[in-house]
Amino acid sequence: MRAEDILPDHVNETTLNGIAIRKGTVGAFIANARVWADPLTPENGRTAAENDIVEALPALRALGLFDLLEIRDPGLRALVDSH
Repeated sequence: MRAEDILPDHVNETTLNGIAIRKGTVGAFIANARVWADPLTPENGRTAAENDIVEALPALRALGLFDLLEIRDPGLRALVDSH
């Protein structure tokens, strides 16, 4: 299966189990996780990344991401598990 089989180029969003999921949600989570975990990230950048991570969790859970993949960073895993 290819990405366009899930969401064609002209479609930016889908709904799964009543949760709106935008194209790019998983990629944004990965980018935010890298920022959040980087010790050189300023506190305001880390806070912004954390807020974005938490906001994306319902969509990521609806996708089943954490049913298949385990977060290796203990701090990030604790953050996700706490929400």
